[in-house]
Amino acid sequence: MYQNSTNAYLRNAVMTASPAELTLMLYEGAIKFCNIALVGIEKQDMEKVNVNLKKAQAIITELRATLDPKYPVWQDFERVYDYIYRRLLEGNIKKDAEIVEDALKYIREMRDTWKEVMRLNKVGDK
Repeated sequence: MYQNSTNAYLRNAVMTASPAELTLMLYEGAIKFCNIALVGIEKQDMEKVNVNLKKAQAIITELRATLDPKYPVWQDFERVYDYIYRRLLEGNIKKDAEIVEDALKYIREMRDTWKEVMRLNKVGDK
């Protein structure tokens, strides 16, 4: 029962979110999956590491796909996303917490920057 309610809530949150809010959710998801992977590394649960870092990689791939070349900053974002993706891949291959932490640092910076952009543009106010 509780799981069904949670799923319905999450589905509704996604369906009613603005594009800016969806982007923020993607950043939050990538952070969550990296943190779960770090716990997996600590506990030597390699399947947990692999599954969650692949989820984080998929999110970064999705964020890269949304970049619009008509904006001058798209290349800067592309470089950062490329770096994050490669670090997640390397962290997964090596099961190295330090490498995952490095990727996580950049994901958090991107998330925090996005939150500030949303705040300055008053996106998501309801």
